Amino acid sequence: MGSAILLALNLANSSFASNLSDGNQNNRTQGKFASFAPLTPDTPVVGIDLGTTYSCVAIIRNERIGVEVIPNESGNRITPSVVGFTDDERMVGEPAKNQAHLFPQRTIYGIKRLIGRKFGDPEVQADKEWLSYEIVSGKDGSAYVRTNVVRGLSRDLSPEEISSMILLKMKQISEAFVGNDIQHAVVTVPAYFNDGQRQATKDAGAIAGLNIVRIINEPTAAALAYGFGKIKGNRKILVADLGGGTYDVSLLDLKDGLFTVLAISGDTHLGGEDFDQRLAEHFSKIFMKKHQKEVKSDNRAIQLLMSHVEKAKRDLSTLLYTRISIENLMHGIEFNEQISRARFEELCSDLFKKIIDPIEIVMRDSGLKKTEIDSILLVGGSTRIPKVRSIISEYFNGKELSQNINPDEAVAYGAAIQAAMLRGNKKRILIDITPLSLGVEVSGGLMSHIIPRGTQIPTKIAQSYTTEQDYQQLIKLSVYEGERSLVKENRLLGQFALTDLPAMKRRVPSIQVTFSIDENSILSVTAREETSGIEKSITINQDKSRLSNDEINRMLQDAQRYAEQDKVIEGRINAQKALENYIFSMENTVDESLANALLIIDKKAIKSTLKEAKIWIKENEDSATQIDFEDYLHDIQLFCDPIIKRAYKRIAKELAEEDYSSEL
Repeated sequence: MGSAILLALNLANSSFASNLSDGNQNNRTQGKFASFAPLTPDTPVVGIDLGTTYSCVAIIRNERIGVEVIPNESGNRITPSVVGFTDDERMVGEPAKNQAHLFPQRTIYGIKRLIGRKFGDPEVQADKEWLSYEIVSGKDGSAYVRTNVVRGLSRDLSPEEISSMILLKMKQISEAFVGNDIQHAVVTVPAYFNDGQRQATKDAGAIAGLNIVRIINEPTAAALAYGFGKIKGNRKILVADLGGGTYDVSLLDLKDGLFTVLAISGDTHLGGEDFDQRLAEHFSKIFMKKHQKEVKSDNRAIQLLMSHVEKAKRDLSTLLYTRISIENLMHGIEFNEQISRARFEELCSDLFKKIIDPIEIVMRDSGLKKTEIDSILLVGGSTRIPKVRSIISEYFNGKELSQNINPDEAVAYGAAIQAAMLRGNKKRILIDITPLSLGVEVSGGLMSHIIPRGTQIPTKIAQSYTTEQDYQQLIKLSVYEGERSLVKENRLLGQFALTDLPAMKRRVPSIQVTFSIDENSILSVTAREETSGIEKSITINQDKSRLSNDEINRMLQDAQRYAEQDKVIEGRINAQKALENYIFSMENTVDESLANALLIIDKKAIKSTLKEAKIWIKENEDSATQIDFEDYLHDIQLFCDPIIKRAYKRIAKELAEEDYSSEL
């Protein structure tokens, strides 16, 4: 094929630490919207938890004072992640949330669930039913928001634009508190955000006039907050972060001030909003049964119901019963219903079951026993739900959960600590890891893993490959993530090609493929043909959305379940390649290396044998086993190798006779 897959030869396999700057990273968004002052030990850097439901910002101005969580203009330390429009102004935070029932189609919330996602994603389509604003497909198929902005103009806004408005609000809150311009920030994201979602978050920061100097995972930030200045010695800390829209679990090892992430897992579409939707579905069915009115047909009714069920959910964290009472839900109809905590738990039973899956994955990946976990830290407002707490505690045989940290503020608190590190405070060092293996497709449809799952980041690993056909001038590289041996069982992240290569025989070119992951977990892949110096690269972009928790679980479970099957398939493919490589090598030997040394009868015999082997491969490549390929290779080696050895002996004898003659 013209865009042939690479043939793995393991010509080189080198791993080396990446030389990345802590402060002024050369990212593609910086400078596109603004230029920023250099980062110095005196530069104010804030930590921002850009949440699905609420956002929070913190800073360390003085080492003696420590972390300060910054209140907004209303004196609250968390700010609703809501953007609203009227004909006269744009509002962000509490003012936007307060006017939501008046302008439901112009009030945007839960935008973090859309960032980096396609309009056609099942999760997006499911969320659409309970959003009071309109979701449309953008020009690249991404999910966009269509709304009337100031002066009533209709616009399609990307999730990055809306997120930038929330980040700008956090910037303004910080500047009012500090009294100076804030240009730099550390922003947190879910651990299972993919490269595109992380890059989209950086883009949102740049639009807001913020230089995002580092993106860190939310549960890792929470662990920093938990361990900062409080924990001595060695501790294994499990962090479960269940917020408004996402769920992450991280297992960290704290040893002498060094935080090492041992394992991570999560679900980018599980959180408080899912519980809200279940309650809304429940009450809308009751309303339909009583009044034959569909709540979802009225945007104002959706907004009213969602705001009341969110409050009911919060009440049920401390009460056994609560009531929602809406004077005019729709068409002047009053709605008044009670719900118990037990009924709420029943409605959300399948969602609660999902809480354990990522925990089991990180425990399995880390190889630790439940008894080896020293602390269990719950972060995110949804961890206040009693059922969530009891499920996690029961999994760890009734172990007490840590409650000495505010779940709403912990992530911003940790981000502020990371920000202080970047300014020169090295009291805590953080080492993160990759959640899935990364690699490229090689011949036979095999996955060549370049960065193994669980590799510490930042990292940079190079692997050399060669071609599988003669005179290839185009090589297509396909980048995958996953644990299976065959790429068709893994997930394609991106593709690019090396073109206009010099025509060379197969196995002559050396193509070095380099995978680089920066501190923000953003992946860049570069391929370089060493002879010509031709080089191409790709940064995995937001066109690919992160796998769901179910897909991640399936991939990991399949990797274990089909390990033996994959091993058989991989062995068979490698055995076929070994036979084909022997045929290729022998053809070169007969036609080039020993072209003049072989007897004509021997040359004809070898060529005939190789021709028969090619025909046999073509006829049997779908049915032959690894042993069949190995046996066939053994047979032709038994035939060809003695002939080749005799030819080399003949050459050696002739050379010896020539040397003897010259001496005489």
